[in-house]
Amino acid sequence: MTIKWDEITFDNVSNLEKALKIFDQVFPVEVRESHDIFLKSIQYAKRNKPNNFRFLIGFEGEKMVSFATGHYLADVNVGFIVYIFTDPVVRSKGLGTKTLLKLEELLNKDAFLAGYTSLKAVILETETEKQDCIKRNKFFERNNYKQYKNIDYLQPPLHFGASNIPLNIFIKNMQPNEINDEEISNAIRSIFREKYYIVNEIDKDILKLCLKTMGINNEALFNN
Repeated sequence: MTIKWDEITFDNVSNLEKALKIFDQVFPVEVRESHDIFLKSIQYAKRNKPNNFRFLIGFEGEKMVSFATGHYLADVNVGFIVYIFTDPVVRSKGLGTKTLLKLEELLNKDAFLAGYTSLKAVILETETEKQDCIKRNKFFERNNYKQYKNIDYLQPPLHFGASNIPLNIFIKNMQPNEINDEEISNAIRSIFREKYYIVNEIDKDILKLCLKTMGINNEALFNN
């Protein structure tokens, strides 16, 4: 199976509508962001280097068979994968792993451009209860992601009036020294500031309460 990779960027949005149509079909509404968040993420990447946003898409022939999105957070040198999709018809051919590795490669390039020798780690959120989630978690484990169990992680509500969503977080170390608890807390703080506050524009009081519930210090996090 040969995959042709491309990226949706500020200067290349020709495949955005096609990707978002698939996105609406495959992700449950409670974890599905509005389409404008993707546009804001792309604009944010243009303005806030060395932070970045990657929207990777993969084609087999003319058919879009995978996509993945993720943020590079320069202050903590961590990648944060937001969404990953692979066509179930071709998933058994290793497409998921290829997509994941390609996104990690792009995030590692961001780390290099930010002045680091390599990316420190990649973090992602996964759902906790559905049967599909068990299969997804095993997929991440096969790709060297480990569930981080030292915190009861909460994703802030993506829609007005909704509640925090209990999720699992998985972490892949990209350097010989494992990322420690303090560094993970700092990475979550950065995710909440750069992704959920600046891009998603979730109310900072909601984010502060969410962080407090997780036992993560949020002092001065949203002051600028």
